[in-house]
Amino acid sequence: MKETLKDLLKSTVISIGMALAIFCLVGIVFDIGYKGNFSLENYKFTKMAVGSILVGLGFGVPTVVYHKENLPLPIRVIIHMGIGCAIYTAVAFAVGWFGGSATFVQGLIIAGIQLAVAFIIWFCFMRYYRKEAKKMNDKIQTKKK
Repeated sequence: MKETLKDLLKSTVISIGMALAIFCLVGIVFDIGYKGNFSLENYKFTKMAVGSILVGLGFGVPTVVYHKENLPLPIRVIIHMGIGCAIYTAVAFAVGWFGGSATFVQGLIIAGIQLAVAFIIWFCFMRYYRKEAKKMNDKIQTKKK
């Protein structure tokens, strides 16, 4: 139980950090794109920063599902990414990341890009942890000999 809580805290901190880093990078891109005239009013920046934290929680907290060995990996991925993407979508509409001025097709493209980023990040973490597990297994095998 203590180890699960430690893993949960670690993954939550990492996911919030990643969400805020992506938020800052996207802010820089928009600032450059608007040639230094990117402006947010009525606490829009604060709402978006809090939204980024919520998205980090939405992707970080559900990682506890990966500790359930009795669930097949595809189900764990669907649970984790389903919760994360649902929270992301709700937050995105609430804080205005899916702009009201965008057409339906533009909104779908924006959503597709953002979901693709979420899956790319997940895939990178999956590869990292599989590589770590392989190293540990190889070390165990060499010590058995």
